Amino acid sequence: MQEKAVREIAGLLRKKPRVAVLTGAGISAESGIPTFRGKDGLWKQFRAEDLATPEAFERDPALVWEWYDWRRGIIAGREPNAGHLILARWEDELPGFVLITQNVDGLHRRAGSKNILELHGNIWQVRCLEESTVSDNFESPFPKIPPRCPACGGLLRPNVVWFGEALPRLILEQAQAACMTAELVFVIGTSAYVQPAASLPLVAAEAGAKIVEINPDYTPLSTYADHSFHRKAGEVLVEIDTALRDAD
Repeated sequence: MQEKAVREIAGLLRKKPRVAVLTGAGISAESGIPTFRGKDGLWKQFRAEDLATPEAFERDPALVWEWYDWRRGIIAGREPNAGHLILARWEDELPGFVLITQNVDGLHRRAGSKNILELHGNIWQVRCLEESTVSDNFESPFPKIPPRCPACGGLLRPNVVWFGEALPRLILEQAQAACMTAELVFVIGTSAYVQPAASLPLVAAEAGAKIVEINPDYTPLSTYADHSFHRKAGEVLVEIDTALRDAD
């Protein structure tokens, strides 16, 4: 059944359809990136949900930045995996390919992806609270915490979406539009619980797209997907990509 599904998906990709891909923490977990939640998400007895909030940053920006500095250090030592690299290759080969990610680790960009909609921001960007300017910052570790804007001296915050904050409206609208017009949608390594990202594949399905889910665990999306692979993303994407390149 799985081999047949792989061949069918490869056949669809050969027709160069409009493709949208939604990725979550699962694809980066294969690069050794912790999810920072649950028992593996503890840091100095704090949970991610207690640190990634505007209120926590207002109370103690140094503590929040210590956590993000620690996270950046872990991510900096990891590399994109086969799944990231295959998606970057597909972007070069498929017109209209759009990558939508819930991840903030920047591994898709390091793999070579360019047309990316980062729903939750990017941990390698900072935003000045005085001027609202956003800039790349790859310092790890920071020489001083909390970091300050070199232009105005204002406090910098990670350019990520925290609990209680809305997703960037324009990026969310672009993601919704991509899913509404896609013919084939891959949902990779996401629990399908976190809204509004979890609704994007359903928007695509209602518009007539074929849905391919790749996740080791069953999710609320599994029963709606046309094909559901309960395995690691890197393994399945390699199989599909290999079938795509095989001659009929």
